[in-house]
Amino acid sequence: MTTTTPPVAVRTPPEPAGPAPRRRRGPSPQVLIVGAAIVIVGYLAVVPLAYLFHDTFTGSRGLTFGAFARAYGGDTQAGQMMLNSLAFAVGSSALALVTGTVLAYVQVRTDVPFKGLLFAASLVPLIVPGILYAAAWIFLGDPTIGLVNTLLLRPIFGVNPVNVFSLEGMIWVQGLHLAPVAFLLMVAGFRAMDPSLEESAAMSGAHRLTVLRRITIPLLRPALISSALLMFVQSLESFEVPGLLGLQNNIYVFTSRIYFVLRQYPIDYGAAGAYALGLLAIAAAGVLLSGWLQRNARGFQTVTGKAFRPQPVHLGRARPWVGAGVVVFFVVTVVLPVGVLVYASLLKFYAAPSVEAIATMTLDNYASVIRNPLAGTALSNSLILGVGSATVVMLLSAVVSWVVVRTRLPGRRVLDLLAFTPIVIPGLVLGLALSFVYLRVPLPIYGTLFILLISYCTRYLPYGMRYSSSAMAQMSKELEESATVFGASWLQTFRRVLLPLASSGVLAGWVYILVVSFRELSSTILLYSPGNEVLSVLIWEQFENGQFTTLAALGVLMVVVLVGLVFIAYRLGARVGLQSDTDR
Repeated sequence: MTTTTPPVAVRTPPEPAGPAPRRRRGPSPQVLIVGAAIVIVGYLAVVPLAYLFHDTFTGSRGLTFGAFARAYGGDTQAGQMMLNSLAFAVGSSALALVTGTVLAYVQVRTDVPFKGLLFAASLVPLIVPGILYAAAWIFLGDPTIGLVNTLLLRPIFGVNPVNVFSLEGMIWVQGLHLAPVAFLLMVAGFRAMDPSLEESAAMSGAHRLTVLRRITIPLLRPALISSALLMFVQSLESFEVPGLLGLQNNIYVFTSRIYFVLRQYPIDYGAAGAYALGLLAIAAAGVLLSGWLQRNARGFQTVTGKAFRPQPVHLGRARPWVGAGVVVFFVVTVVLPVGVLVYASLLKFYAAPSVEAIATMTLDNYASVIRNPLAGTALSNSLILGVGSATVVMLLSAVVSWVVVRTRLPGRRVLDLLAFTPIVIPGLVLGLALSFVYLRVPLPIYGTLFILLISYCTRYLPYGMRYSSSAMAQMSKELEESATVFGASWLQTFRRVLLPLASSGVLAGWVYILVVSFRELSSTILLYSPGNEVLSVLIWEQFENGQFTTLAALGVLMVVVLVGLVFIAYRLGARVGLQSDTDR
């Protein structure tokens, strides 16, 4: 018989106490980066407007409304200016919306031929800046030398009925320039709408026009309102078309009046601020009206969990005629403006096409542009500002979008609203507000490229937010949680997980902001200084000096550079995306 002794517990002496682990002091990189992004967004959105309000309502004796009296009272013809602004904005947005909606319906819901031409035409507003589009229509619709009058209408009617230097001409040019944008927006709306209701109405015996009027258009109400708002705000803030076309016949809108007041001596900054606040109030009212009209947007949702495939409407005998209309639209919006710019760039002095004019064609305008050192400086400045603003905006909006979409932090909706606020600030108003800030703040950046960079980043921050927020909303939180479980910090997760997965949306936003920054004029015209011109300002100066053929050559080169930048950006993005897919 064996006996077992219970184990004896052996007490080990305690280890000598060493130094306590050092805790990390100070905020983490996540807090620093997110906090800095919030401060920057608040500064960009609030400070310029605060200075604009302060300097407009404050005089030598304190609070005053004298600026408004000088701007809207007396013989300033402010009433006519406001009527012109509303007529221009409403007319051009209506033309763009109707044209874009009809073309989108034809593209998505019918068997029309030449569908590729519609998408080719939709690239025009991204590639051809507004100032070049307006200049092209001067060559086409001038009452004395315009090709539409000299080649088409004068031989038939004996008169020159087209005058692009009129309110109707302004509406026509702006509406055509915005129609492809409305087309792209409405194409998305048609593709997201379940056509079963339309097909049911057609099977019940309803006429095609009845289905369109009572089913299709009511279901498109949210998309129509959003598109109408965008067209209205962009027309209201447009400076290129009113500046090139309206000022020739003393047709003023808000933007051209602000520019005119700031070019007078002595400069009345208070009156300019009063005009800017009036323009801002109309734009904000349009945004509020759009939100009120879309308050019941859920009642128009037709996309559910069930799959659908719309059946194209067979046009039958009308198919050739509708296809001819598509070709005509492509010719009017793309071939004529771009073609007349190329034609004018090859002439020493602009003249209507003839044997003599064709015989004098030369490349001297391109040679003079290339030899001009100011053109090289403007190109370099445009590249720096385009790439810089696109990079800053997308990095900033990526961080802010993470806060808005991925967290539950209090105040994130306010942050989203602040980031969206600059969309209702017209470019000329933003330029004036920034001039109020940096003419008084002791920072030597007024008239430099840095103030232009601030202007571009403020102006296009809402667009960067839409791109990055949409991309991040599509990703599951499980990816971040998995990275955290394996020990990745927030910065590593953001840089190596979130950004690569959202690269498609971030790249699309980067390319868009690059293009629109490259062609920006309305805010730049008030903030640049000699030696810091960009290409759009250089084109404006060529127009003011009457150098129309040089302007055309510079514009053609600008379009070529833009096309090359977009091509390079997408090729690099495709390589990055392929590498990311391979790594995953």
